[in-house]
Amino acid sequence: MLEFENVSKSFWTGKQRKVILDRASFRVELGNSLGILAPNGTGKTTLINMMAGLEKPDEGEIRKSCRVSFPLGFMGGVVTKHTARENARFIARLYGLDPDYVEAFCRWLTGIDEYFDMPVGTYSSGMRSRFTFSLLLALEFDIYLIDEGMPSTTDVEFNRKAGSILRERLRDTTVVVVSHQPATLEKFCRSAAVLRDGQLYMFDTLEEAKRMYDYHS
Repeated sequence: MLEFENVSKSFWTGKQRKVILDRASFRVELGNSLGILAPNGTGKTTLINMMAGLEKPDEGEIRKSCRVSFPLGFMGGVVTKHTARENARFIARLYGLDPDYVEAFCRWLTGIDEYFDMPVGTYSSGMRSRFTFSLLLALEFDIYLIDEGMPSTTDVEFNRKAGSILRERLRDTTVVVVSHQPATLEKFCRSAAVLRDGQLYMFDTLEEAKRMYDYHS
């Protein structure tokens, strides 16, 4: 379970205080994937980062009683001067997994051949996306965090393999996906919420959330 209790978060933009959450309370139960609809600029990424533990709340408490992933596409654990092989093995040890397995899985899924043994800093943005997504799928979590859905890559074979693995993984795990597009949530979630003006409005169905979201858009 992932739970927010009276959580507040805001930023000073230089001109005004931008409120991301204002005393928000909600929980994500295992087995009940949650989609969150939020317009651009309302703090989607900040919310996901708080769930992952990458950002702290100003007030309130965030509790986790399960394994929560880093956000899809997050590069914070990857050292760009090291190769994909070195990064994969380091992160595997960090999570207590078999480095040989994680390296082999990432090498197979990314399909970047000899570049796997070159520094990540030399990669194109598409190659980096493929590598970070393969890391996410190589590690085992109870809740996966996705900001705006699948990574944007032009590699059809990677998208096919990664999409198939993600769909299979989500049959046994839970996902929280945050997006400004309702169509993105339809692939993952039945229940949904709307983030607006610092409040998170929870709904039993995606259709109810879409009605509120469309009304205020």
